[in-house]
Amino acid sequence: MKIPRAAKILIVEDNSGDEFLVRDAFERGRARHELEVARDGEAALDRLRGLGEHAEKPAPDLILLDLNLPKIDGRDVLRSLKDDDQLASIPVLILTTSSSETDVERCYALHANAYMTKPFDALGYEEIVAAVEAFWLANAVLPTALARP
Repeated sequence: MKIPRAAKILIVEDNSGDEFLVRDAFERGRARHELEVARDGEAALDRLRGLGEHAEKPAPDLILLDLNLPKIDGRDVLRSLKDDDQLASIPVLILTTSSSETDVERCYALHANAYMTKPFDALGYEEIVAAVEAFWLANAVLPTALARP
């Protein structure tokens, strides 16, 4: 198995418990990723667009996006990202509690790169993170750092 390369990962998650489980799972992995968290959809879009304090930050390599977020819903965040020529090529992996077929179909129609439902325990998060690392960070070729407009 290939070793995953270190990546900049933006976790868009308002639930601190879920954030902890995702962080913990990545920290147990083989690569040392740079993890950053946005607690709501508005903060995520500000971060990705390089607004305010984020002006000098490079784009992340990968985004883990929850759907049910305060301020701006995750579905609207996804739509905004994929409609933005500067951000559209960043892989967006939906990680949510919703297993609704409507949500799954809508997210893929909005060009999500993957849709995963949140597991119920730490082991489930470790399995998801291992799969993300194996595919997205060890085997897939990702776009290089994106230039800001």
